[in-house]
Amino acid sequence: MSSDTTPAAYRPPSPADEARRALHDVLLEVKRTIVGQDAMLERLLVAVLTGGHVLLEGVPGLAKTLTVRTLADAVGGTFGRIQFTPDLVPSDVVGTRVLRGGPDGGFDVELGPVFCNFLLADEINRAPAKVQSALLEVMQERQATIAGTTYRVPRPFLVLATQNPVESEGTYPLPEAQTDRFLMKLVVGYPEVHDETDVVTRSLAGAVAIRERLDLARLEAFAALAREVHVDRQVVAYAVALADATRRPAQHGLADLAPMVQLGASPRGPIGLVHAARSLALLRGRGHVRPEDVADLAPDVLRHRLLLSYEALAQGRTADDVLERVLDAVPRPQGSDLHLAAA
Repeated sequence: MSSDTTPAAYRPPSPADEARRALHDVLLEVKRTIVGQDAMLERLLVAVLTGGHVLLEGVPGLAKTLTVRTLADAVGGTFGRIQFTPDLVPSDVVGTRVLRGGPDGGFDVELGPVFCNFLLADEINRAPAKVQSALLEVMQERQATIAGTTYRVPRPFLVLATQNPVESEGTYPLPEAQTDRFLMKLVVGYPEVHDETDVVTRSLAGAVAIRERLDLARLEAFAALAREVHVDRQVVAYAVALADATRRPAQHGLADLAPMVQLGASPRGPIGLVHAARSLALLRGRGHVRPEDVADLAPDVLRHRLLLSYEALAQGRTADDVLERVLDAVPRPQGSDLHLAAA
């Protein structure tokens, strides 16, 4: 009796598998330089795929500039940096007209540092409100108008704006309406001791040459693929419920949180959460979003959209404390994957 030795039919990798491999190659390349910031690196890629921007809070010396520059090199993008200071004016960010010398004369347009793929806006809270608004307009519209002419920024376009949580003297804090325009706020702390030991050890060997692992065209193709990732209606409802629990905590069994939250997450919260979850699902090699994708990203997408009361601040509470309670209280949907399989 002969046995069937026919090899199983070859199944080519799905577009989601190809995207996962390519994007993980980028992450591995960046990790050759950046140590102990795995979560931040993953979130930055999620922001790039989603088309959002990131507000980063951390003390100086945590390799924020190096991270953005390394990511830009790994995907073949251009990098720009603006050190925000109180004497900046909007033209220092977006550009201006300059007088050209010579017999012909006339004016030329000199584009500002914002025209790049990856921009580090360092200590954005040190710039006056007019300069902050100029940058936020470019972030929102993906373009700037100089002397009546509109210039579009290149694609992809990611702004990583940093804030120093320690120093407040001489700063202009971003209003809630402006921080709400950032897709995510990441809080970066000191590395673990073993990671910091690796950082110091690597510094003795000199800088590592970053190899380009992905080009911008493929990165844009992956961003388009992320927009096709399926989101079950139950998962959308879960994201909305998380945001609603920050606005009406008593209706979700969290009455004790009501005095703590002065302003809950705006509708931009669940919108950004669902879109970011799509990108995270693609990064994890899936063509559909799971509830855990939403839960994993919820603190990063929602923390800067909460305004705590004075009572909460006096007790030392943080937005993360509130969101931890919310994530525990709001039930996750079950059976979404079974629904997808049946479909």
